Amino acid sequence: MIGPALDFIGRHATRFLAAGVLLGLAAPPLAHLARPLLVPALLVPLTIALTRLDWGAMSAYARRPLFVAATVLWLLVASPVLVWAALAPLPLPQPLYHALVLMAAASPIVSSAAIALLLGLDAALAVVVIVVATAALPFTLPVLALALLGIALELDLATFMLRLATMVGAAFAAALAVRRIVPRHAIARHARALDALSVINLVIFAVAIMDGVTAFAFERPGYVALATAAAFAANLALQALGTAVWARLGMRAALTMGLMTGNCNMGLVMVALGRDAAFEVIVFFAMGQLPMYMLPGLLTPVYRRLAAREPG
Repeated sequence: MIGPALDFIGRHATRFLAAGVLLGLAAPPLAHLARPLLVPALLVPLTIALTRLDWGAMSAYARRPLFVAATVLWLLVASPVLVWAALAPLPLPQPLYHALVLMAAASPIVSSAAIALLLGLDAALAVVVIVVATAALPFTLPVLALALLGIALELDLATFMLRLATMVGAAFAAALAVRRIVPRHAIARHARALDALSVINLVIFAVAIMDGVTAFAFERPGYVALATAAAFAANLALQALGTAVWARLGMRAALTMGLMTGNCNMGLVMVALGRDAAFEVIVFFAMGQLPMYMLPGLLTPVYRRLAAREPG
């Protein structure tokens, strides 16, 4: 029973993601119950992605370190600076402004690789960039948060970096242990089940991050509506910008870069901030899950049509 169920979830991943992200809003008690699972639900998909990664395929990109560095600099430095500059003249509430810049400064969501595969994009590029960007995030995010926003955190910079590095390092260590214990053919044979486990944990995370958001929405519906609209607009705008900037790579690779530019791992930032972030920022991070979970299914025909235009 478990095997067919996981296979079904894996085959309908985008639909489960779209439905799951609304579950936390519709069932506040469930969101509160899932709250303690926030960190595991964030790290399990990253561990699964690293476990499934053909690490040998990274050798091709190892011969292009400048290219990989350029993609990471775009995602972790150029993108947030552009968002910071573009939003500065707008009369946005300060917490929303901060949240949008922090979102752009985050590494891509780990599920970008799986989504790229489903959409017919360059999943290999996504995997390499996600791994490197996630590993580099502890060194870029704290600096940008202080330099661009002047956010006064109640923890020192070294502690902030250590918290992020510990989470990322734990995922890498767990994936390495699994790969040494479990034969590669067994991992490949259960790829769809692993996809389903990723989806389940992503849904748990989406539910958990909604804890308190429904009550907040009744108290301040205007801010929640603005945050939701800003989340969709920012996601689509960053995807379009990333695709345009990297158009010279070819449509499939450019769309992949756009996908990663717009879908940022706000959960990792939120967990790293802990209790130091204003709840308005957390609300945006929660609403930001809506476009990340819903747009892949809605835009699948667009991605495939654009990718099909690439010669060969």
